[in-house]
Amino acid sequence: MSRPSSTGPSANKPCSKPPPPPQTPHAPSPAAPPAAATISAAGPGSSAVPAAAAVISGPGAGGGAGPYATTGCSLTLHHTEKPEHEDICEYRPYSCPCPGASCKWQGSLEAVMSHLMHAHKSITTLQGEDIVFLATDINLPGAVDWVMMQSCFGHHFMLVLEKQEKYEGHQQFFAIVLLIGTRKQAENFAYRLELNGNRRRLTWEATPRSIHDGVAAAIMNSDCLVFDTAIAHLFADNGNLGINVTISTCCQ
Repeated sequence: MSRPSSTGPSANKPCSKPPPPPQTPHAPSPAAPPAAATISAAGPGSSAVPAAAAVISGPGAGGGAGPYATTGCSLTLHHTEKPEHEDICEYRPYSCPCPGASCKWQGSLEAVMSHLMHAHKSITTLQGEDIVFLATDINLPGAVDWVMMQSCFGHHFMLVLEKQEKYEGHQQFFAIVLLIGTRKQAENFAYRLELNGNRRRLTWEATPRSIHDGVAAAIMNSDCLVFDTAIAHLFADNGNLGINVTISTCCQ
Protein backbone atom coordinates (compact mmCIF):
# COMPACT_ATOMS: atom_id res chain seq x y z
CA MET A 1 0.00 0.00 0.00
CA SER A 2 1.26 3.40 -0.89
CA ARG A 3 1.24 5.90 1.95
CA PRO A 4 1.45 9.47 0.64
CA SER A 5 1.79 12.37 2.98
CA SER A 6 -1.16 14.56 3.82
CA THR A 7 0.30 17.51 1.97
CA GLY A 8 -1.41 16.77 -1.29
CA PRO A 9 -3.77 14.48 -3.21
CA SER A 10 -2.87 11.17 -4.74
CA ALA A 11 -4.74 8.89 -7.14
CA ASN A 12 -5.03 5.19 -6.55
CA LYS A 13 -7.02 2.05 -7.11
CA PRO A 14 -7.77 -0.26 -4.19
CA CYS A 15 -7.67 -4.01 -3.77
CA SER A 16 -5.01 -5.11 -6.21
CA LYS A 17 -6.62 -3.60 -9.26
CA PRO A 18 -4.88 -2.35 -12.46
CA PRO A 19 -2.67 0.77 -12.29
CA PRO A 20 -4.51 4.06 -11.60
CA PRO A 21 -5.03 7.07 -13.86
CA PRO A 22 -2.93 10.21 -13.36
CA GLN A 23 -3.54 11.99 -10.07
CA THR A 24 -6.22 14.64 -9.97
CA PRO A 25 -5.57 17.68 -7.76
CA HIS A 26 -8.36 18.77 -5.47
CA ALA A 27 -8.64 22.17 -3.83
CA PRO A 28 -9.82 21.94 -0.21
CA SER A 29 -11.87 24.60 1.53
CA PRO A 30 -9.77 27.71 2.13
CA ALA A 31 -11.16 28.14 5.66
CA ALA A 32 -9.69 24.92 7.10
CA PRO A 33 -7.88 23.04 4.35
CA PRO A 34 -8.03 19.28 5.01
CA ALA A 35 -5.92 16.70 3.29
CA ALA A 36 -7.39 15.32 0.08
CA ALA A 37 -7.03 12.22 -2.04
CA THR A 38 -8.34 11.28 -5.46
CA ILE A 39 -9.68 7.74 -5.55
CA SER A 40 -10.27 5.95 -8.83
CA ALA A 41 -12.89 3.29 -9.35
CA ALA A 42 -11.88 -0.23 -8.43
CA GLY A 43 -14.42 -2.18 -10.44
CA PRO A 44 -17.07 -4.69 -9.38
CA GLY A 45 -16.90 -6.06 -5.88
CA SER A 46 -18.66 -6.58 -2.59
CA SER A 47 -17.56 -7.15 0.98
CA ALA A 48 -18.29 -10.38 2.76
CA VAL A 49 -18.55 -10.92 6.49
CA PRO A 50 -16.05 -13.69 7.29
CA ALA A 51 -16.95 -16.99 8.85
CA ALA A 52 -16.24 -17.48 12.52
CA ALA A 53 -15.69 -20.12 15.14
CA ALA A 54 -15.67 -20.36 18.92
CA VAL A 55 -14.89 -22.61 21.84
CA ILE A 56 -17.79 -25.03 21.90
CA SER A 57 -18.54 -27.79 24.34
CA GLY A 58 -21.52 -29.37 26.02
CA PRO A 59 -24.10 -32.04 25.19
CA GLY A 60 -24.20 -32.87 21.51
CA ALA A 61 -21.34 -30.54 20.66
CA GLY A 62 -18.63 -33.15 20.62
CA GLY A 63 -16.94 -31.63 23.70
CA GLY A 64 -13.55 -30.00 23.91
CA ALA A 65 -12.32 -26.61 22.83
CA GLY A 66 -13.10 -24.97 19.52
CA PRO A 67 -10.47 -24.12 16.90
CA TYR A 68 -9.93 -20.56 18.21
CA ALA A 69 -9.33 -21.31 21.88
CA THR A 70 -5.67 -20.45 21.35
CA THR A 71 -6.57 -16.92 20.27
CA GLY A 72 -8.42 -16.17 23.51
CA CYS A 73 -12.04 -17.34 23.27
CA SER A 74 -12.81 -19.33 26.43
CA LEU A 75 -16.61 -19.55 26.19
CA THR A 76 -18.36 -22.83 26.80
CA LEU A 77 -21.54 -23.03 24.74
CA HIS A 78 -24.22 -25.55 23.90
CA HIS A 79 -24.04 -26.61 20.27
CA THR A 80 -27.33 -24.85 19.52
CA GLU A 81 -25.73 -21.53 20.50
CA LYS A 82 -22.71 -21.99 18.25
CA PRO A 83 -24.00 -20.32 15.03
CA GLU A 84 -25.08 -17.13 16.80
CA HIS A 85 -21.79 -16.84 18.67
CA GLU A 86 -19.72 -17.45 15.54
CA ASP A 87 -21.15 -14.27 14.02
CA ILE A 88 -20.01 -12.05 16.90
CA CYS A 89 -16.92 -13.78 18.30
CA GLU A 90 -14.11 -11.21 18.61
CA TYR A 91 -11.48 -13.97 18.45
CA ARG A 92 -12.25 -15.24 14.98
CA PRO A 93 -9.72 -14.36 12.26
CA TYR A 94 -10.00 -11.01 10.51
CA SER A 95 -10.59 -11.14 6.76
CA CYS A 96 -9.09 -8.63 4.37
CA PRO A 97 -11.33 -5.55 4.71
CA CYS A 98 -10.99 -4.51 1.06
CA PRO A 99 -14.32 -4.66 -0.78
CA GLY A 100 -14.41 -7.43 -3.35
CA ALA A 101 -14.09 -11.18 -3.21
CA SER A 102 -10.66 -11.51 -4.85
CA CYS A 103 -8.53 -11.38 -1.67
CA LYS A 104 -8.96 -14.39 0.61
CA TRP A 105 -6.44 -13.33 3.25
CA GLN A 106 -7.24 -13.97 6.92
CA GLY A 107 -5.16 -13.22 9.99
CA SER A 108 -4.93 -11.44 13.31
CA LEU A 109 -5.98 -7.84 13.85
CA GLU A 110 -2.34 -6.86 14.36
CA ALA A 111 -1.51 -8.22 10.89
CA VAL A 112 -4.26 -6.40 8.96
CA MET A 113 -2.35 -3.18 8.27
CA SER A 114 0.78 -5.10 7.28
CA HIS A 115 -1.31 -7.11 4.83
CA LEU A 116 -2.86 -3.96 3.33
CA MET A 117 0.53 -2.28 2.97
CA HIS A 118 2.05 -5.22 1.14
CA ALA A 119 -0.86 -6.72 -0.81
CA HIS A 120 -2.89 -3.57 -1.58
CA LYS A 121 -0.23 -0.92 -2.08
CA SER A 122 -2.45 1.15 -4.35
CA ILE A 123 -4.72 2.29 -1.51
CA THR A 124 -4.07 5.90 -0.53
CA THR A 125 -3.53 6.75 3.15
CA LEU A 126 -3.97 10.29 4.48
CA GLN A 127 -3.06 11.61 7.92
CA GLY A 128 -5.41 13.74 10.02
CA GLU A 129 -8.93 13.70 11.41
CA ASP A 130 -10.35 15.98 8.68
CA ILE A 131 -9.73 15.01 5.05
CA VAL A 132 -11.38 15.08 1.62
CA PHE A 133 -12.15 11.79 -0.11
CA LEU A 134 -12.40 12.52 -3.86
CA ALA A 135 -13.91 9.67 -5.88
CA THR A 136 -13.36 9.95 -9.62
CA ASP A 137 -15.50 8.71 -12.52
CA ILE A 138 -18.64 8.06 -10.47
CA ASN A 139 -20.61 7.58 -13.70
CA LEU A 140 -18.89 4.28 -14.49
CA PRO A 141 -21.50 1.55 -15.08
CA GLY A 142 -21.99 -1.48 -12.86
CA ALA A 143 -20.87 -2.13 -9.29
CA VAL A 144 -17.88 0.03 -8.37
CA ASP A 145 -15.84 0.57 -5.18
CA TRP A 146 -13.64 3.48 -4.10
CA VAL A 147 -11.41 2.88 -1.06
CA MET A 148 -8.87 4.88 0.93
CA MET A 149 -7.34 4.91 4.42
CA GLN A 150 -7.37 7.66 7.05
CA SER A 151 -4.93 7.65 9.96
CA CYS A 152 -5.59 9.65 13.13
CA PHE A 153 -5.79 9.31 16.92
CA GLY A 154 -3.34 6.42 16.74
CA HIS A 155 -5.74 4.29 14.65
CA HIS A 156 -6.42 3.51 10.99
CA PHE A 157 -9.82 3.90 9.37
CA MET A 158 -10.97 2.54 6.01
CA LEU A 159 -13.25 4.79 3.95
CA VAL A 160 -15.44 3.03 1.41
CA LEU A 161 -17.75 4.41 -1.28
CA GLU A 162 -19.62 1.69 -3.10
CA LYS A 163 -22.05 1.93 -6.01
CA GLN A 164 -24.40 -0.96 -6.61
CA GLU A 165 -27.95 -1.91 -7.45
CA LYS A 166 -29.39 -2.78 -4.05
CA TYR A 167 -32.78 -2.85 -5.72
CA GLU A 168 -33.27 -3.86 -9.35
CA GLY A 169 -32.96 -0.94 -11.72
CA HIS A 170 -32.09 1.51 -8.94
CA GLN A 171 -28.41 2.34 -8.49
CA GLN A 172 -27.35 3.73 -5.15
CA PHE A 173 -24.16 4.94 -3.47
CA PHE A 174 -23.17 3.75 0.00
CA ALA A 175 -20.44 5.51 1.99
CA ILE A 176 -19.10 4.23 5.30
CA VAL A 177 -16.10 4.36 7.64
CA LEU A 178 -14.65 1.19 9.18
CA LEU A 179 -12.13 1.02 12.02
CA ILE A 180 -9.17 -1.33 11.68
CA GLY A 181 -9.92 -2.53 15.18
CA THR A 182 -12.44 -4.27 17.41
CA ARG A 183 -16.08 -3.36 17.96
CA LYS A 184 -15.24 -2.13 21.45
CA GLN A 185 -12.51 0.16 20.08
CA ALA A 186 -14.90 1.49 17.41
CA GLU A 187 -17.27 2.72 20.14
CA ASN A 188 -14.63 5.29 21.13
CA PHE A 189 -15.00 7.17 17.83
CA ALA A 190 -17.54 8.95 15.67
CA TYR A 191 -17.34 9.96 12.03
CA ARG A 192 -19.07 12.50 9.82
CA LEU A 193 -19.46 12.31 6.05
CA GLU A 194 -20.52 15.48 4.29
CA LEU A 195 -21.33 16.39 0.70
CA ASN A 196 -21.27 20.09 -0.16
CA GLY A 197 -22.01 21.95 -3.37
CA ASN A 198 -24.45 24.17 -5.22
CA ARG A 199 -25.81 25.60 -1.94
CA ARG A 200 -26.68 22.11 -0.74
CA ARG A 201 -25.36 19.93 2.08
CA LEU A 202 -25.88 16.25 2.88
CA THR A 203 -24.45 14.92 6.16
CA TRP A 204 -24.24 11.53 7.87
CA GLU A 205 -22.89 11.00 11.39
CA ALA A 206 -22.40 7.62 13.06
CA THR A 207 -20.08 5.33 14.99
CA PRO A 208 -17.62 3.56 12.70
CA ARG A 209 -18.04 -0.16 12.29
CA SER A 210 -15.29 -2.62 13.04
CA ILE A 211 -13.81 -4.39 10.04
CA HIS A 212 -15.10 -7.56 11.74
CA ASP A 213 -18.58 -6.43 10.67
CA GLY A 214 -17.58 -5.53 7.13
CA VAL A 215 -19.17 -3.28 4.52
CA ALA A 216 -21.84 -5.70 3.34
CA ALA A 217 -23.67 -5.78 6.68
CA ALA A 218 -23.80 -1.98 6.84
CA ILE A 219 -25.17 -1.74 3.30
CA MET A 220 -27.75 -4.45 3.95
CA ASN A 221 -29.05 -2.47 6.94
CA SER A 222 -28.55 0.95 5.28
CA ASP A 223 -26.38 1.87 8.27
CA CYS A 224 -24.30 4.31 6.23
CA LEU A 225 -24.64 7.38 4.04
CA VAL A 226 -27.01 6.35 1.24
CA PHE A 227 -27.86 8.41 -1.83
CA ASP A 228 -28.90 7.72 -5.39
CA THR A 229 -27.30 8.78 -8.65
CA ALA A 230 -29.53 11.85 -8.98
CA ILE A 231 -28.30 13.20 -5.64
CA ALA A 232 -24.72 12.27 -6.52
CA HIS A 233 -24.94 14.42 -9.64
CA LEU A 234 -26.11 17.40 -7.57
CA PHE A 235 -22.80 17.35 -5.69
CA ALA A 236 -20.46 15.98 -8.37
CA ASP A 237 -18.08 18.11 -10.41
CA ASN A 238 -17.27 16.73 -13.88
CA GLY A 239 -18.01 13.18 -12.76
CA ASN A 240 -15.95 13.46 -9.54
CA LEU A 241 -17.47 13.42 -6.07
CA GLY A 242 -15.77 14.94 -3.03
CA ILE A 243 -16.74 13.71 0.45
CA ASN A 244 -15.53 15.54 3.54
CA VAL A 245 -14.59 12.98 6.21
CA THR A 246 -14.14 13.92 9.85
CA ILE A 247 -13.16 11.49 12.63
CA SER A 248 -13.63 12.46 16.28
CA THR A 249 -13.29 10.81 19.67
CA CYS A 250 -16.23 10.10 21.96
CA CYS A 251 -16.42 10.50 25.74
CA GLN A 252 -17.31 7.19 27.31
